[in-house]
Amino acid sequence: MSKVKFAIVGSGAIVPVHAQAILGVPEAALTAVWGRSAARVQETAGQYHCDGYTDYREMLKKADIDAVSICTPNGTHADLGIQAALAGKHVVIEKPIDIDLEKADALIKTCQAQGVTLSIIFQRRYSEGVMALKQLLDEKKLGKLLFGGCYIKLYRSQDYYDSAAWRGTWDLDGGGVLMNQGIHYIDMLQYLAGPVAEVSGYCGNLGHTGLKVEDTASASITFQSGALGVIEGTTCAYPGLVSRVDIYGTEGSAVIENDVLTFVELKSGYKYAAGSSTENAGVSNPGIDFEYHRRQFQDIVTAIRTRTVPAVDGPKGRKALEIILAIYKSAFTSQRVTLPLSDSLFLQELAKAGGFTSK
Repeated sequence: MSKVKFAIVGSGAIVPVHAQAILGVPEAALTAVWGRSAARVQETAGQYHCDGYTDYREMLKKADIDAVSICTPNGTHADLGIQAALAGKHVVIEKPIDIDLEKADALIKTCQAQGVTLSIIFQRRYSEGVMALKQLLDEKKLGKLLFGGCYIKLYRSQDYYDSAAWRGTWDLDGGGVLMNQGIHYIDMLQYLAGPVAEVSGYCGNLGHTGLKVEDTASASITFQSGALGVIEGTTCAYPGLVSRVDIYGTEGSAVIENDVLTFVELKSGYKYAAGSSTENAGVSNPGIDFEYHRRQFQDIVTAIRTRTVPAVDGPKGRKALEIILAIYKSAFTSQRVTLPLSDSLFLQELAKAGGFTSK
């Protein structure tokens, strides 16, 4: 089989990570990049020795592009993905799938109708610690689930939010710490602990100037299994602290810190040879290693070549978005919210009301 040829869509900070990940997969090639700035496109295309485009529709006509990797602001994901799918291209989207459930569902439906692969980047699922804990949970080694929680304690400076007009906005970022940063750990929690049934959330902008979205949030959750849990997130934890997922069952407990499985102990006497988490992954504008992205792109490329379903397809990638929107709805309405959500139209009212700006 020939290599799967990718175009990267966007010009933000995550683009080099996607480029390195694609180039790290032997069965893949990077053939094009797209962006709105001609100068930035020329620079990126020169760096990766590929073609550059500023006309998205023109690029999608090219036969030497099999798939697009979308790295644009969150609120543009589904629209760009639908255009690519209609052009017969496979679609990869850097999290989240979109910020709107209706648009996300339209993207999923379009990709299915066109017979193209859709995958959402949640690369932390591919870390050794998450994979090891997932296997233990699938084997019921922790017994019946009692509690699952995630805690995202990051720091993002005011300069971070001021660095791009789309950051911290409802129409393009789609929210604050939960939608932009916390979604990785929220996805990890639901992936490990199972589907969420209900949420009760609180959100506020407590530490940054001019934001309408949340920089601090907390939620109590109930899983479909009956287990309880919590989600906590902030970008005000100077200088950036450990992000963690806790899982407690009737037969033992496990902890993941910054993607590393640091603790597993079971009543049976089993202890996982845990690693240690020393990286401060919560600082403003942290560097991102591309290895977990590379592993996910390997899975995506294999799925495209074998006409199978990637591990994180559209419906699976949608789940974290739905949980976050349920927290927003709960915080906005001061009511407990049951999943699944029927729509995300309340976001328009939330934005008009001024978001979560502190009174």
